[in-house]
Amino acid sequence: MRYEVIVIGAGMVGTSVAWHLQKNSSQVLMLDKKLPGSETSYGNAGLIQREAIHTHPFPRQLTEMIRVLPNQGTDIRYRIPAILRYHQALLQYWKYSVPATVKQIESEWQTLIAHCTSEHQTMISASGADELITRDGWLQLHRSEETFKEAQASAIDARNQGVEHNVLNLKELKAMEPSANFEGFVGAIHWKNSWQVSNPSSLVKAYAKNFQEMGGTIKESDVKEIVQDGEGWKVITDNDTYYSDKLVIAAGPWSNDLIKPLGYNLPLFPMRGYHQHFKVTEKNTINHSMFDMDKGFVMGPMQQGIRITTGAEMTTMDAPKNFGQLKTVLKLARKILPLEDAVESEAWAGSRPCMPDMKPVIGPADKHDKLWFAFGHSHQGFTLGPMTGRLVEEMIHDKPLLVDVAPFSAQRFSKK
Repeated sequence: MRYEVIVIGAGMVGTSVAWHLQKNSSQVLMLDKKLPGSETSYGNAGLIQREAIHTHPFPRQLTEMIRVLPNQGTDIRYRIPAILRYHQALLQYWKYSVPATVKQIESEWQTLIAHCTSEHQTMISASGADELITRDGWLQLHRSEETFKEAQASAIDARNQGVEHNVLNLKELKAMEPSANFEGFVGAIHWKNSWQVSNPSSLVKAYAKNFQEMGGTIKESDVKEIVQDGEGWKVITDNDTYYSDKLVIAAGPWSNDLIKPLGYNLPLFPMRGYHQHFKVTEKNTINHSMFDMDKGFVMGPMQQGIRITTGAEMTTMDAPKNFGQLKTVLKLARKILPLEDAVESEAWAGSRPCMPDMKPVIGPADKHDKLWFAFGHSHQGFTLGPMTGRLVEEMIHDKPLLVDVAPFSAQRFSKK
């Protein structure tokens, strides 16, 4: 059988791309070495972040760089082999992080974020997944008066972007989350129109099931080779060969490995995150995800338990797990919530696909016809998957585009 489109990747982005294409009369095959929702999309903080209108630039202030250098932080850690392997991409990241450039990048980034909840809602409604969603926001906790004041000023500006918030003092914060100990904190921002997901993996699986109900096909296969086949594509896997007219690469941090043999080498680099669940009791029950802004970790209520999610670790994809960052985070988290029995015997780890200019790659390849890219969303692939899926479908079927995709073109790096 020859498919109209093959989508390689079964995370939130790949599943969303396949869903939109199938919904709009394509015959679509989705391929990945693991089933939908089993890899990177399993392990995020479970937030659809309407408030995420700002990117995360490389530290440029001397005080911030000095803080990171000892490699003991809870928000960011690094390993030397990764610094050496990805030094060119990291140098670009540093260059893109000047304030004037960041301002331009964020204006482009915001065009995607503006539609994140509405595009998710389309897929949530079609998939019958509403029971996984809570729409009363999440809490950004602050330990420092300085960062709290900065956050309040930023939140006021964000109103112009459609972001809703409340500023909470400690009494108001305690009323919202009575199980938590907020000693050492000064207040919080309640981001009101961002959504919580009680099981991110289950949401991806619900989208994938609906994709199949519409006639789409999912194969659990490890892609070995991609070959241009006349006017279409041949995808060779570990157990079969598949043919299609069009091909979309949406494989997250694995995307570069798939396209390098075709002559592409984009400056994609991975950032790893860890999480572990703890059993819920009467003493640690929380209603909202809580982000410790000054320490860089998230505590969230999930179906599996209280999920503690670390910041980022700069490391290679194949590096062994290092639980040092998570252990430090757990010491802090246990001061906020009584966390006793871990659900898993070992913490989960997964990698996010990052680009040096802090924007995803969404659009056609420049060296081949009928080849599209959809990856590099950093920590926001879960939030932006449905929006990305809509844009890819609009491009493939020559429809009017919801937003300008030129800022996300893969060709932006070949011009440098």
